This record gives sequence, structure tokens and C-alpha cells, in this order.
Amino acid sequence: HFVNDIFLTAPPKPTLTLQPSKTQIHSGEIHSGETVTVRCEIQGGEGAQWTYEWRRGQVNIGSASSEYRISSAAESDSGGYSCRGKRNSSWTEWSDSTTLKVTGNKPTVTLQPPWIYSGETVTVSCEIQGGEGAQWTYEWRRGQSNIPETSNEYRISSAAESYSVEYSCRGTRTYLLTEWSDTITLTVSCKPVVTLHPNWSEIYRGETITVRCEIHGGDTEWDYEWEANSIRKPPNLNEYRIRSASSFNSGNYRCKGRMKSSQRKTTEWSDSVTLTVSDNEPRPVLTVSPSWLSPGASVTLNCEVEHPSAGWSFYWYKAVPDLSEKSSSYELLPDGSGTAQDSYIIHGQTHTAGYVCRAGRGDPEYHTDHSQPKFVWSADVHSAASLTVSPDRVQHFTFDSVSLTCEGNFTEWRVIKFSEDGRLSDCRRMTGSTCNIHTSKSDTGVYWCESGSGEFSSAVNITVQNDVSILVSPVHPVTEGASVSLSCSLRTQKILSNVFFYHNDKLIQNDTRGELKISALSKSDEGFYKCQYSGRESAQSWMSVKGEQDQITWIYFVRTEICSIIISIILYYYLIIISHFSSCPGLFFSLGTADVYESVTQVTNRNGQYMC
Repeated sequence: HFVNDIFLTAPPKPTLTLQPSKTQIHSGEIHSGETVTVRCEIQGGEGAQWTYEWRRGQVNIGSASSEYRISSAAESDSGGYSCRGKRNSSWTEWSDSTTLKVTGNKPTVTLQPPWIYSGETVTVSCEIQGGEGAQWTYEWRRGQSNIPETSNEYRISSAAESYSVEYSCRGTRTYLLTEWSDTITLTVSCKPVVTLHPNWSEIYRGETITVRCEIHGGDTEWDYEWEANSIRKPPNLNEYRIRSASSFNSGNYRCKGRMKSSQRKTTEWSDSVTLTVSDNEPRPVLTVSPSWLSPGASVTLNCEVEHPSAGWSFYWYKAVPDLSEKSSSYELLPDGSGTAQDSYIIHGQTHTAGYVCRAGRGDPEYHTDHSQPKFVWSADVHSAASLTVSPDRVQHFTFDSVSLTCEGNFTEWRVIKFSEDGRLSDCRRMTGSTCNIHTSKSDTGVYWCESGSGEFSSAVNITVQNDVSILVSPVHPVTEGASVSLSCSLRTQKILSNVFFYHNDKLIQNDTRGELKISALSKSDEGFYKCQYSGRESAQSWMSVKGEQDQITWIYFVRTEICSIIISIILYYYLIIISHFSSCPGLFFSLGTADVYESVTQVTNRNGQYMC
């Protein structure tokens, strides 16, 4: 017998490989959506007919070939893969397990901190999980706009507020494009802002204002630092309240903040804000329109202050003469306290009157000085006080003697002049109720009387000329329908012939007559008049014509008042007589127009019922 030795060799243990290789698939990690092939290799079995069996974890997966291909990998494809081969009913061992990890393909955008201040630098990073060793190209979006950046970091230098938007990214490499990341918002805050409350860059001595440092965004807990070139320094708080300001508070103010949670984190300095405190007390300027009044017309007052939009309220007063103090007191006009409008309308004005205004603002309210008085002049001669001028004309030569006399039922008087340069002055030479003037050019102006009880007379224009000739025209308005004569006069004589007369610069008479006579005045005759003699013109003067109805109304008013007084006197004495004879208590009699009622009873008994 012959014995033959037979050697049985076990099939080799398979080996798993990944394609792409692990050098391409870092640590066996791929991203969802990618493709990978797991290959089962049996050494020396290349030409043999093998059948393969695959397992992920402990679960068999259906494939009989030497390759297991995963297209568009999902996270569920993650696990440990192993394989074995079968030939002629003989199985190899299971291969060692190779782990494949499929991660999500959505990158993550990171930003630290999520807010910065304008001018600062920040880096936005795009992180792809498990993609550290892979060759990624990145795409970036700011809002809906693409950014030309391909690295995983987007650096923003000197950020502006326009960078305050959402940022997102995605990665791309061979055969793979990740999803867009979720967005992250960057907040770029302005540097601190210094504000003034109220917002007045110029204030006046004694006013109150608050200087405030405002920081928007970020940590709400701040320490504040101020820089100011004013003499008085603000405290390290977010606001500095200045009460009763003075020029020491004038200066440039700026601030910055330091986070309490991170003392090394500070904002940049704010822009400077300039505060100016004026030691000059403001004085508004009052204007009136019209200056010369048609009795009964409306008058508009305007009060102008510096910085008119800066929250002013306005106060309106009537000036009441106070002869004892040689000044005026001020009476608040109806609804004239703290108006928002810088104008005030007076309806039905008839007489000459003076007005002032002032303004206030802030809390507590700061008030300006009163304005200089401004006057509305009326030529109405029917006021309780009147002014007569002698000689009775508008124009006068220099070195003339002119008297202005105040008339009315008053004991104290003064004559006021409003000069061409806008100044008010009292008559320097007052004798009783008469002001005596030895004229000079500076005496040109508007004149009126003020009584001790606050009454104003009508106002008149007086002009003093240094010319060869002057126009002789009435100083007071002339009633419609009346007659008037205008003439021309030299210093030495009145000219009686060869005088030209002009009305509103239009020649209306150029014959040998020396006077211009108008027999029945009408409103159309009102206007400027001047005369010309030997080629030399006088200055022009305004002649006012008042309506006849005004005169009729005044006469009717005077007559009515006189009649009322007479009737009241008659009734008064009548009641005295009746009271001695009447025995009927409780009789009531009206005393004319007065709102007084007297009970007439028996002489011996004043008892009875009284009513009003």
C-alpha cells in the first residue's frame, strides 16, 4: 500500500477597502449625498469563482459581488462593514470590520461675538463636520447676495452698519455640493452717540439740559467714560443733567462704554457734540403789521427768537404806560399765555397801543427777556386822549418851534417819540401837557401822548426838513367829503404862485395857483403829496382820508353817551324827590343805562326786599 500526504489550506481572510481610499475619505467619514464603494478582496482568489456575503454590523445586506456600492449616502448607511467569500461550498472567515461614517452635509456658520461696533473686525467661519482633511471650496452669501470668498473664513474689516445682515455658507468638492447652512445674523452697532435732551445745541444761562451717552446693542450693562473740554466735567454715568447752565458748561462732549461683563471690551469714542451756553439773555424781536392802523382792522403780532424751532412757547402783552416809573407795565393779552404759534392776531383794534412779547421753553420753563415795545399807531382822533400839533402840519423846517399838546380829562401826561432808527424817547421839554420842540433832523418821528391812567392818543408823523421848501399838509386825517388846502412854503414865506403839486408822484396841478384845493375829499385822494417850486421839490407826506361813516358813528356814539348821562342825572334827582313822598316799599327804579337798581321806601323806614 502506498500512502500519499494531502495538505488542506484554509481560504484566506478577506480584506475590506473603501474607494475612494481612506486617504481620501478621512477616517472613513463621508457626507450624505456622496458615493462610496466598499470592496472585498481575497488574496490569491482573483481567478476563482467566489460568491460574496456582506454585513453591516450584524445585519446581512444583499450583495453577492465583491463590491458594495453606496450611491448618495445617507446617515443610515453608517456602520461597520465586513464581508466573506464562498467557493465550492467553503466559506472564508469574516473580514475585519471597516467603519463608514456618513455625516450630514449642512455646514455650520459661527460668529463670535455675534455683534460688533462699526469700524471693528470680525471673522465669520464655515464649519463642515468631518471635513477637516478634505479639500473643500466654499461659497458665501450675505443676505441674498453672493460674496466672492472661497475659503472657510470670511473676514470683515472695519465693519459698517450695512454689514448687519444674515450670513450663510456651503461647501463643494468633487461630486458633492452641501446644503446651505442655517443663517447667522451679525449685528454691527454704531459707535456710541452723544445726544442732548432737549436737542438744543445752544442754550442760555440758567437753562436745564441733559447730555446723554447712548449705546445701542450688545450688553446692557455698561460703565461710561466721558471726555469734555468744558470746565465742569460730567460724571461717569450714561447721562449728565445740567441745571442752571453757565458758560462753564460750554464745550465738546464725547463718550465711550466699557462692558461690565468684560472690562477689556470697550466701544470706540463717540463723535463729539458741541454744547454752547450763552451768558447773554435772549431778547425776542416783536414786529407788528400794519404799523399804521385803520380803526377796527386786525393787527398781527410776530415774535421772533433765535433758533425758532427749538421748542419755544410765546407770551403776549399789552404795554400800559406808568408815568411814575417813566416806563410801562405789561398786561397779558387774552389767551396770550404760552401759545405754540409765534404770531398773535388782535381783532377790532381802534386806538394807538403798544405791545411786547417774550418766549419760554424747557422744564422747568426758562423765560427770555421781554421784547422792546412795538406800537400800532392809529390816526383816530376820537380816543379819550388827543394830540394837537402847532403849527398844524406834517413837515417842519429845522430850527422851527413846534408844540405838541396832550388833551383829555387826565392830569398826568407824557409825549413819546418813535424815531427813524427805532428808538423810543420821552419829550425832553415838557411843560404841563405840552411838549415844546426846537426842531432838528433828529426830531423826525412818530409822536403820541400817554396819560397817567394808560390812555394813548392818536399818533402823528412829524418830519423835519433842511430843504428850501416844505409841503404844508394836515397832520391828522381829513374826513371824507370835507375840503382841504395844501400849499408850499419857504423858510421865509408862503409861496402863492407857480407851484406844482404831485399826488403819488403824478403831476396834478401846474398852473399859477399857489395852493392845491380839494373841495370834497374821497378815499381816492388819500396818498403821498409833494410840491415843487422853482425846480426844487419838497419831501413827500402822506395825507390820510377817513370815511364819513366813521365820523357819523363817532358823533352818534358821543351823542348817545351824553344823552345817557343826562337821563341818568334826571332820573337820579327824580328818584330823590319821589323817595320823600312814596309810601310804597319795595318799588324798584332803573337808573338809565347803569346796571344799578335802588329800592325806594318810606322815608322813615328803609326796611324792604332788595333784588339785583
